[in-house]
Amino acid sequence: MSRLHRENHLVSRVGWLRAAVLGANDGIVSTASLIVGVASASAASSQILVAGVAGLVAGAMSMAAGEYVSVSSQSDTERADLDRERLELATQPEQEREELTQIYVLRGLDATLAGQVADQLMAKDALAAHAHDELGISDMTTARPIQAALTSAATFSVGAAMPLLMVLVAPSFMLVMTVSIASLLFLALLGAIGAKAGGADIVRATLRVTFWGAFAMALTAGIGALVGTGL
Repeated sequence: MSRLHRENHLVSRVGWLRAAVLGANDGIVSTASLIVGVASASAASSQILVAGVAGLVAGAMSMAAGEYVSVSSQSDTERADLDRERLELATQPEQEREELTQIYVLRGLDATLAGQVADQLMAKDALAAHAHDELGISDMTTARPIQAALTSAATFSVGAAMPLLMVLVAPSFMLVMTVSIASLLFLALLGAIGAKAGGADIVRATLRVTFWGAFAMALTAGIGALVGTGL
């Protein structure tokens, strides 16, 4: 008896993984940078904590709204392309069949076999065949606005909570250093987890996310120190 060989491809994770990594990374970097900037301006611990909490709430809502609008636009574009393709299949099926055939020819099939493949796929589900092979739209990569929005908001909150926790446990005279070092460690861990989940190079992803996090915190710390000195 034959057994089906099932494979779990990493590309199926691309929708939620992108939103999750982006949300958590932005939560750590933006909140840590805000805390470091305010702390560098010689603010009181209570003010730093209030600023951090406000940054967490505002950032989570901003991420959710931004992801929803962005991915909704992608979804609208996909839907418009599918509607156009559906109309073309209804009004000019022969041209659409030839278009699909040429796609397979360019991929390496001879013209006869390409035509047979196009005929069989269009007989089963013409719109699905054109969506996948002509437009590049599939179930695994299709836009999901609500999923992206909720994932981004949740992971942003988790990421932002990490540097906020350091404000509660670190002594005030070591606040900037503690938040900076802890946040860089959190970013490195996030980069490694994201790379592992996506099948990417762990070292490269970790270095990339840590470098840009350090750059952002150093920049805001410098600005905060300048503003604090000026005031």
